[in-house]
Amino acid sequence: MQVVLGTKRNPLAANALIAALRPLNLGGTLYIGYPIVAAADEHVFVDALLTCEEHGMVAFDLEPPISSDPVQRQDSIYAALMQRLIAFRPLREGRKLAFPISVVTFASSDAQASEDPPVVSGAGVASYLHGSCPPISSELLKAIDSSIQRVTSIKPQRRRSNVRTSTSKGAILKRIEAEIATLDQWQKTAAIETPEGLQRIRGLAGSGKTVVLALKAAYLHTQHPDWTIAVTFSTRSLYQQFTDLITRFTFEHIGDKPDWNRLKLLHSWGAARRSGIYSEIAMAHGVAPMAFLESKQRFGSQEAFRGVCEELLAVVKGKPPVEIYDAVLIDEAQDLPQSFFELIYLSTRAPKRIVWAYDELQNLSAYTMVPPQELFGFDETGQPRVGELQNLDNAPRRDVVLPVCYRNTPWALTVAHALGFGLYRQGGPVQFFDDPRLLLEVGYEVTAGRLAPGEQVVLQRSPASAPEYFGQLLDKADIVRGYEFANDEAQAKWVAEQVETNLRDDELEHEDILIVIADPIRAQKLAAPIMRALSARGIPSHLAGVTSSVDELFSAQSVAISGIYRAKGNEAAIVYVVNSEYADGRLETQKRRNILFTAITRSRAWVRICGVGAGMKSIAAEARRVKDDNYTLSFSVPTDDELQRIRRIHRDRSRQEVAEVEKTTSQLRQALEMLQRGDLDIQNLPEDLRRALRELKIDES
Repeated sequence: MQVVLGTKRNPLAANALIAALRPLNLGGTLYIGYPIVAAADEHVFVDALLTCEEHGMVAFDLEPPISSDPVQRQDSIYAALMQRLIAFRPLREGRKLAFPISVVTFASSDAQASEDPPVVSGAGVASYLHGSCPPISSELLKAIDSSIQRVTSIKPQRRRSNVRTSTSKGAILKRIEAEIATLDQWQKTAAIETPEGLQRIRGLAGSGKTVVLALKAAYLHTQHPDWTIAVTFSTRSLYQQFTDLITRFTFEHIGDKPDWNRLKLLHSWGAARRSGIYSEIAMAHGVAPMAFLESKQRFGSQEAFRGVCEELLAVVKGKPPVEIYDAVLIDEAQDLPQSFFELIYLSTRAPKRIVWAYDELQNLSAYTMVPPQELFGFDETGQPRVGELQNLDNAPRRDVVLPVCYRNTPWALTVAHALGFGLYRQGGPVQFFDDPRLLLEVGYEVTAGRLAPGEQVVLQRSPASAPEYFGQLLDKADIVRGYEFANDEAQAKWVAEQVETNLRDDELEHEDILIVIADPIRAQKLAAPIMRALSARGIPSHLAGVTSSVDELFSAQSVAISGIYRAKGNEAAIVYVVNSEYADGRLETQKRRNILFTAITRSRAWVRICGVGAGMKSIAAEARRVKDDNYTLSFSVPTDDELQRIRRIHRDRSRQEVAEVEKTTSQLRQALEMLQRGDLDIQNLPEDLRRALRELKIDES
């Protein structure tokens, strides 16, 4: 039995109930303080709800029977649950529910127990369950959990009425979408449990971090409508997704829309027409928020946000605290500077309810995730404001890892990790986790060797790390394909041809298709030939944030083309990653590889990795290596010394550092050309320089 700890309205009774149920070795889930059910004239808070095959659905009222009328409370809980569940077709049998709803009051002592109304103590729970709560099927349990968890509301609204062929990509996608209806045990924990303090959520792309945060936001908002809750993120196009998800989840909890004055969707920075976390904190301290263009001029584009946050932090630290928020939920935390987290900590009321979710490999910035002890800064004595996160018994988890990936197939994810780390790159990896065991936590298993520094190891995705329907519905040979082209025009022509086939023959819709340009610097220039090629075939398209809204990625009846910064956080059935040769660059290699990883993991099913020239040949060769090895990863785990060297060589560099490297490279090339022409004789060089050249050992990795 998994215990998911929401709000405990009666902590002593909740802990006693948990202690009474654990020895029974039940399956299923015990929800504490969940769900909230919108009844006709009230919101009903269910203190505890057990769902399991052995006993179906059992609601426990933890209100002491002597303090109120237990019959009235039980009737209220029963009516609210019935009203909620009867609307869900898979739970109906004719005109009634396909299972009974059991409601019982849990008392602190045997003396309060009774049969009518049913009131049980810890000693009587087992006999009550066996005598009054019949078993149900596993299929019915899945449908019950789906309804209780509210995940049914994220199922797509499109009916896909154009699907005519049972084997088309559209038909396969329709079946995949129908399967996504229930949270797994890790998602349940992350979505419902919120400790009195900090919580970290780590997960791969597609593991449900954004959905989990939306569910958590809706749950906290309905539990505490007087709280000021902020949901923040780095990618502006997530406004659309978060607004949609939170609205649906809140409506299903309380039958009403969120109060957006209390539950705020705030971009991490903000803009002139829309507040953000940074701008709200700045104005609360009487500081005029700095715009991006000004910050870019002062700090450079890569360091712009860090610069404004550090400047504001210096002001905030010198003033009395201004606490704005009761809770803050942070998505895409890997793309935000440490000073941003410190600002949030200082602007959040005790007990500092701050939740941050991230995937280290989706880091597209110059920032690096650091441990919680460093992330939230240090006090006046130099001590960390935050200690190590620990998960305690009978308490909401503070550190949650989501190991199951529901968006990406295991085959696409394995290719993405190989390319993201650079495991098969000529010259060796460009990055790796500090602790290799994290690979096990995010769903890999060892099939040969040892996952330890300096050791050779072979990994593959664990069967438990992906839903079964991927293997049942998809052909892994068609999931990831790489294509090399002579030039950008040839690439654009091929992509347009494939998109036409997707729409005409594969029965996909425009919003199922996403074209991601891997090179963020030339994104607008590279989009032009693709848009022309699509237009020539009568296919509308838009460049997200340029020819369409900055807050949305997809548009009906138009194919989305995007740079990685607007695509991140979103997904599509089929993704075309174009100009992937960008990932083979020699400078800022980690960032370039993370862009490719993030682009590939936008895909819910199929991904086409495209590129031009010699760089693409290298990328394609790395991807083929994974496929040839039957989607396993075989490599030597970097040692601590190797990790330090990798970080030094492949780190993100400032604009000035890049310019210096390029200048030195040009000078070195000129010197070599002079030596080759004979214009410069090595014997004419100073002795110390000749000796240094003889002794210098060049390592190309």
